[in-house]
Amino acid sequence: MFTTKELELFKSQNTPFYYYNMELLEQTLQSLTKASQKYNYHVHYAFKANTNHEILELIQSYDLGADCVSGNEVLKAKATNFPSSKIAFAGVGKSDDEINIGLDNDIFCFNCESLPEMEVINELAEKKGKIAPIALRINPNVNAKTHHYITTGLEENKFGINRWELEEVLNKLKVYKNLKLIGLHFHIGSQITDLSAFKSLCLRVNEVQQWFYSHHIIVDHINVGGGLGIGYENPDSNSIPDFESFFDLFNEILELRPKQELHFELGRAVTAQCGSLISKVLYVKKGIKTNFAIVDAGMTELIRPALYQAYHKVENITTDELEIDKYDVVGPICESSDCFGKALYLPITKRGDLVAIRSTGAYGEVLSSAYNLRSKAESIYSSNLNI
Repeated sequence: MFTTKELELFKSQNTPFYYYNMELLEQTLQSLTKASQKYNYHVHYAFKANTNHEILELIQSYDLGADCVSGNEVLKAKATNFPSSKIAFAGVGKSDDEINIGLDNDIFCFNCESLPEMEVINELAEKKGKIAPIALRINPNVNAKTHHYITTGLEENKFGINRWELEEVLNKLKVYKNLKLIGLHFHIGSQITDLSAFKSLCLRVNEVQQWFYSHHIIVDHINVGGGLGIGYENPDSNSIPDFESFFDLFNEILELRPKQELHFELGRAVTAQCGSLISKVLYVKKGIKTNFAIVDAGMTELIRPALYQAYHKVENITTDELEIDKYDVVGPICESSDCFGKALYLPITKRGDLVAIRSTGAYGEVLSSAYNLRSKAESIYSSNLNI
């Protein structure tokens, strides 16, 4: 729901553009930090969700860490004042250059995903005369009950070290003198709305912890990743995730050892609801079974619906028309998959109307592209517009 002042300001902007409600982001961060500090949990913001500079600066001001999956994300974290001591570097395919970036910046931890990666980090750290802190990303084989493209914790996924490899991992750690094991890392997927998946994760982490304990190993921290979902269907009534229930579950079920820290990597839950993609209707074309509302935003500005049929609420924010009709809301890109929603019931829509595609603060701007030589959409912030 947008205010009258917001709507007036939207009319003066060139479309399409990303609109960020910074007040909502701040409220979300306040809720997140209050819930996590209750248990002294450590939260790293997952940079892959949104690397907009203003967004990152506000997140950093709440003393969150950074979860990075590329060398450039590590550099961006440093550029936006995230301390090296709070930067975790994950990713299944870290290049030598990227590993060296992490080593040169003395980051908190490398989340290692394979035996070959451990070998390479050890070699590069040895060349620099450094000891690389690592956490083992262990594949928990837990079903996240989400879309198969964003499920990461099953044995058939490319991520993580499988449990039958752990004996060999421990043997290698005795040889790799430039690695220091400080943590165990887990991540089962994204956009998880069924908290029972996290309960299953906790039980599996307890099992893995016991296995390491039986081998006389207690690591400094456990990292359970992220994945907490948001309410795409009703962004106004579900604007801030239930962080309290999320963290309460881990406190209730996960068995930490004395002085052991628990870390999280949340991205979508932090930024998704504060962002909207604002677009203008170019044409309304009559079809046989539906109408087509052709807008000036496309899969170049928001690829999620084209990539895995993700749902985003679409609203006509111009008209007060009570009469409704059925529309496929589509973009201008030369691909049939360039569609934001099919058979949507909207107020009677006409050329020039503004359309808001909601919940785009995560995996919207950050996944944008120049396909069809499209110009990059601008970003506009409520705080800059004195709303």
